[in-house]
Amino acid sequence: MLNIPLMSNNINSSDIAALTEFLQKSDRFTNGPKVREFEEAWSKWLGVKYSVFVNSGSSANYMTLAGIRERYGAGEVLLSPIGWASDVAAVIAAGMEPVFVDVGLKNLAMKEEDAIAKMTGRTKAVLLTHVLGYNGMTQKLRDICTERGIVLIEDACESHGAVFQGKKLGSIGDVSNFSFYYAHHMSTIEGGMVCTDDEEFYNLMRMFRSHGMLRECDDKDYIRAMGEGHPELHPEFIFTVPGYNMRGTELNAVIGLNQLKRLDRNIEARQKNYKLFIGNLDPKIYYTDFDGNGNSNYAFVVMLREGNSEQFCKVAELLGEENVEFRRGTAGGGNLLRQPFVRKRYPKINPADFPNAEHIHQFGMYIGNYPGLEEKKILGLCKALNHVC
Repeated sequence: MLNIPLMSNNINSSDIAALTEFLQKSDRFTNGPKVREFEEAWSKWLGVKYSVFVNSGSSANYMTLAGIRERYGAGEVLLSPIGWASDVAAVIAAGMEPVFVDVGLKNLAMKEEDAIAKMTGRTKAVLLTHVLGYNGMTQKLRDICTERGIVLIEDACESHGAVFQGKKLGSIGDVSNFSFYYAHHMSTIEGGMVCTDDEEFYNLMRMFRSHGMLRECDDKDYIRAMGEGHPELHPEFIFTVPGYNMRGTELNAVIGLNQLKRLDRNIEARQKNYKLFIGNLDPKIYYTDFDGNGNSNYAFVVMLREGNSEQFCKVAELLGEENVEFRRGTAGGGNLLRQPFVRKRYPKINPADFPNAEHIHQFGMYIGNYPGLEEKKILGLCKALNHVC
């Protein structure tokens, strides 16, 4: 029996030691100097000017879309049906209109030409999700968004360290979101980050993170102008935007700072595992034509090349027998257009109109990939999968 869990605990003894030392020496545990230190270290690693640490990747999604609505007004947001529920939920919560774009099988990201074809004068943003460590960025999409004044958002929650043309994903669009959830490339247990080179948007995110409070802004001129414009309000309690409490803690930041030290090494291990897996999987049975360039693999995708429900059931049965944990439909359970909260709001959208998302939904799954996964288990997994009749 292979016994491969979906994830491995990536909080190790050095993380615990760093946290224990901090607890013994510090008297402040809520958002403070360690959060700032982590934000600065993350910005340097990623290659952006500004980062805002929040309590989850989902909060990062929500804040980003809320900030775009605040700054540019309501309109359409292009996104794919393969991703995570919080992508769609953030668009809905911000009062924006989702416009769905089918994905390409080679990288599970929205198809460039389809996205461009669906852009209109009402398009405010493109939410490009880099699924499971694959790169979804194209130069043409980046250029078109710039030319048309459309905000390009990178959801890189599952793709820490993936690259496009030598630059890390999350540093190419106008704003990006990351998650530091338990199973991701690095973890703060719970946590996320909003990243940008736009100073005004950065300050907007700082205010959205903490109830919309003006005092969270780093722009002293803006603080002074707002105070002078609202003399009837106490300057420490001016709420500029409809924010919530989405702050991370000093404890999360301490773990993040320690995890960041080994992130590059862990990404290399994931990439090595991915190449071994793809190189040994039977391409006649499984889709293996993924674009591996710049990949920072989060999980192994097992997807039948041809739609065959009986064969897919056999694959699932085999993995169950071998105690190999998996998730059907790859990221987010497959085609999000089939989820109840989407169907309720957009009943006229037909999931079948997105054939690649449907193929992934019906005939795809993912299996965990992590630095501690043994080579012999990867080879054993491939051997077992290749013998499914």
